[in-house]
Amino acid sequence: MNLWFTQILAVIRLELKKTFFAKRGLWIYILALMPLVLFAGHSFVVISRHQHADFGEDTNIFATVFQFFYLRLAIFFGCVGIFMNLIRGEMLDRSLHYYFLAPIRREVLMAGKFLAGLFAATIIFGTSTVLQLVALYCDFDPPTIQEFVYRGDGLHHMFAYLGVTVLACVGYGSVFLAAGVLLRNPIIPAAIMLVWESINSFLPAFLQKLSVIYYLKSLCPVEVPPQVPPPFSLLAVNPDPVSPLVAIPSLILLSALVVLWSGYKIRHLEISYSTD
Repeated sequence: MNLWFTQILAVIRLELKKTFFAKRGLWIYILALMPLVLFAGHSFVVISRHQHADFGEDTNIFATVFQFFYLRLAIFFGCVGIFMNLIRGEMLDRSLHYYFLAPIRREVLMAGKFLAGLFAATIIFGTSTVLQLVALYCDFDPPTIQEFVYRGDGLHHMFAYLGVTVLACVGYGSVFLAAGVLLRNPIIPAAIMLVWESINSFLPAFLQKLSVIYYLKSLCPVEVPPQVPPPFSLLAVNPDPVSPLVAIPSLILLSALVVLWSGYKIRHLEISYSTD
């Protein structure tokens, strides 16, 4: 067990360097920073024009952007880029066989790669989430911010959004890690998953529970405001939300089962670079 733990840490160290500094992963940082630029620009306009922002309105704006863009697009496709490259990227670089030749069990290798991808995705998107909230509310005066943070829902919202971000990385990361083991083309599984997540609100109750977004919507601290146009507001509808005590363990359990299944499948993976 100590040997496995040491090997997992070694894999994490190797993978973090490749994940954080990969040139082909630059677009992931751009996705993570886009909402930050939007909220910083909003606050800059409010301050420069000496306008008075509304806390309730800004809170609804953040909830809308977070659910429609950040969860469904930025984190979703960010996890595609990070987790599918953990296995498929190694095959494209013709370097996966070095891991397979090393004296390490493939299940241990899979665990190390998943944890490295999860750490990278959490740092990138979690940091952006916190900075987005800071950028959105920086146009308010300090007493108002202190009132919101310490006596209102400020801290609760920040930790809730940060927790949802981490769980999104866990859920989508496990799915796309498995896709990287099974499939050569990332476009197909990403497209299927995107459609499945988008139609979640229209599925039967038992099928809704087989998606990641179902649990994430249940954990968001602020519902999308009704002013959102119907085609988009329907995506955020969660007619049968679950409590955090159910949503968090359920999502973690589903993700763990997917990772374990991926560890089993990689035991039988054969490398054939000529076909990639």
